[in-house]
Amino acid sequence: MGEGQQPFTYLLTAISQVGFPIVLTAYLLTRFEKKLDKLTESKRAKVRKSMENDLFDLV
Repeated sequence: MGEGQQPFTYLLTAISQVGFPIVLTAYLLTRFEKKLDKLTESKRAKVRKSMENDLFDLV
């Protein structure tokens, strides 16, 4: 068995133990979490920049 087959074997084992819907849900939640983290950081940067601009406008 090559190294490329290990994730596939892990996936098949997970599906056989808990079922396809659970594995799919876990996968999607992991992907959404990464995207939400990126979105959150982007929004924080925009708010930070907006606040800095507002402070400079007051001076």
